[in-house]
Amino acid sequence: ISLIFLAVMTSFAQTSLHQWTTHAPGMKVINVEKVNEKIFAATPYEVFYYNTHDNSINKLTKVNALSDFGVSVMRYNKNVGLVFVGYTNANIDLIDKDGKIVNISDIKNKNILADKSIKDVYFINDLAYVCTPVGGILTRCACRKLRKKGLKVIYQAHGFHFFKGSSILSWLLWYTIEKFFSRYTDALVLINKMDYELATNKFKALSTYRVPGVGVNLAQFSEITAVNLRDELNLTPETPIILSVGELNKNKNHKAGIKALSLMKNKDTHYCIAGNGPLLDELKTFAFNCGVTDRVHFLGYRRDLPSVYKESDVFLLPSFREGLGMAAIEAMACGLPLVSSDRHGINDYSINDVTGYKSSPEDYQSIADNIDKILSNAELKKTFSENCKEISKEFSLNNSLEIMSNVYENL
Repeated sequence: ISLIFLAVMTSFAQTSLHQWTTHAPGMKVINVEKVNEKIFAATPYEVFYYNTHDNSINKLTKVNALSDFGVSVMRYNKNVGLVFVGYTNANIDLIDKDGKIVNISDIKNKNILADKSIKDVYFINDLAYVCTPVGGILTRCACRKLRKKGLKVIYQAHGFHFFKGSSILSWLLWYTIEKFFSRYTDALVLINKMDYELATNKFKALSTYRVPGVGVNLAQFSEITAVNLRDELNLTPETPIILSVGELNKNKNHKAGIKALSLMKNKDTHYCIAGNGPLLDELKTFAFNCGVTDRVHFLGYRRDLPSVYKESDVFLLPSFREGLGMAAIEAMACGLPLVSSDRHGINDYSINDVTGYKSSPEDYQSIADNIDKILSNAELKKTFSENCKEISKEFSLNNSLEIMSNVYENL
């Protein structure tokens, strides 16, 4: 390969009069791909290839072939016979076996605020899999023409940004986007009933599936040794603990738990929040203003969550939006009664008077009353605990793997 690079630099050292050429750094090679009798190499400014059949060297630049500068990735998909060239501005070129180049500039031209640079792309047989909203847009744009050559696109949405109770803006923006791009989707995989029912009735994906999230490995909760969380926090063995798990951000709505704690009748209860995030200082200030600083504990990131679940009495999930909420299902598998909001995918497993209680995420008094009811009734708490263990089985890892296997087999 080193000899090829040297040959390329030498062959382009001289240019005839009245000919255009580019003078760009060519020593930083991004990656190399063997395509039949050709060996392709990409740099940030150009793509060149060596033909082993006739020993010729050809250089592709914006001057003579490519649509742009700033190459960020080059990969070969042997299943469809195309070389994929991606750029830092989300532009895409596809090079076929005859050297013909097709440009896909849809993503580049769209007014998307997120970073549009194409970091990398991987081809697995004739499938393209993506599971983030912006990534879903970019991938389906890029694969429109490839689908005509047999490529199948799987988009797994981990909770739409529009749902019953969300803002009008989220419906106007994200519903419109997701509905439009569903027509370029071979398999749309959703993780909650609300999203599945909407997509089945309104979207245009070739097939739509519902899978119970990424799945919970129930085996890890069968035999757990509880950590000495109360000792860690200098609490008595009888102290009730409410637990929330999740990033410290606005959507997780930890303020609801802090405010509810201040409104509860049981003033011995402590609230533990496991997770890191940008709102740590703001939440600490809020706890101080609510007069519960000494009863709110920020545990940070924990690697021993199953043990922390075992030490807690009630799991609180007051989120404004959850595609599903795997931490809550893990807590249920450990037998924790659930007090949750009544939003989005949470309703798939949070059942009023069965697993615990549900409230509006902004009804702090209702949240407080619901926690008080569970903590004050041991028999009720035990019933909810057993129900939670049983319902969590639907969201097992084995179930998720079986459904996803069917998705791939049916393509």
